Amino acid sequence: MLLMSSDTQQNNSHHRNSALQEPSLQLALCLAQAAADRKGGELVVLDVAEMSYLADYFVIVSGFSRTQTRAIAESMLEVAQHDCDRLPRRQEGKAEGSWILLDYGDVIAHVFMPEQREFYDLEAFWGHADQLELPSLLPNSPPTHP
Repeated sequence: MLLMSSDTQQNNSHHRNSALQEPSLQLALCLAQAAADRKGGELVVLDVAEMSYLADYFVIVSGFSRTQTRAIAESMLEVAQHDCDRLPRRQEGKAEGSWILLDYGDVIAHVFMPEQREFYDLEAFWGHADQLELPSLLPNSPPTHP
């Protein structure tokens, strides 16, 4: 079960129909779980719906080698297709493996090598977004503060 801060719950109930949110949230959690299963580091899910027309959620994770970033992305693709019946609208960066982007429309996954993640610093750029507290089954996620 996903835990969210009371501010997030209040904002979501006022600004989005929960029936419309559920598939996006489910996909974001599936992608996060797939990343955790491949030992992705510093796993973060940001709720950007209130500030961006790009997506409802960003899933951001680090891989510590190009092989690992590709494995994380492949795991995300498989889980999204199998568990959520979703294929990405587009994919970028798999050949190079330093920043892989999987764009599902409502959810965008970013799989970074540490240097690229630090350089682009999406968490700071989207710092006003709510960071979801991830379920305890995602052991690699950093603790969040409500």
